[in-house]
Amino acid sequence: MKPRGWHSRGYLPHFDGGEVVQFITVHLGDAMPLSVIRQWKAELENETDEKKKQELYWGVEKYLDRGIGECYLGQPKIALMVQESLIHHDGKRYKLIAWIIMPNHIHYLIRPNGDISLSEIMQKFKSYTSHEANRILGRSGQFWQVDYFDRYIRNYDHFVRTLDYINLNPVKAGLCKSIYDWPYGSAGSAGSPGGPPGNLIIKED
Repeated sequence: MKPRGWHSRGYLPHFDGGEVVQFITVHLGDAMPLSVIRQWKAELENETDEKKKQELYWGVEKYLDRGIGECYLGQPKIALMVQESLIHHDGKRYKLIAWIIMPNHIHYLIRPNGDISLSEIMQKFKSYTSHEANRILGRSGQFWQVDYFDRYIRNYDHFVRTLDYINLNPVKAGLCKSIYDWPYGSAGSAGSPGGPPGNLIIKED
């Protein structure tokens, strides 16, 4: 399957580059107002400086760490279901490298399999987990935000910084003292990948 490259299916630009390691952020439907998403979309599209683009992405992460919304992912049953869904498809649809499930958003680092697009991976993951979460919660309606953030990994240094960010996210948000204390992430889960795959593929600038 030929990679789609840059495209947009909602409010944000996405890069579907085939077997390229991607940093994904998905947040709950009430974690971020649509007006904020539209503002960031415009800023990302107009910004040409790569360093400033990275700052915009980290701004999104800081906003999410404020814990806005119902924070359904803070409920153990929901967090475990989402975590199990991510792990279930490791080696089938993608190589799962690292992940963290926060109260109102998740981050994960994956390398899609060559015959499966990132957009297909995201659509199936969001569809299944939103249905299961609503069933567990006894609710209906939107669970995840319509769109998601993705960032392809440019080089090994970028990979290491992103991995550190994922693992340290609950510590920096004040949810635990050690990365190993958080049960809904790769650092605190038995058998997690914990590092780069041997044949790490990155997209160089």
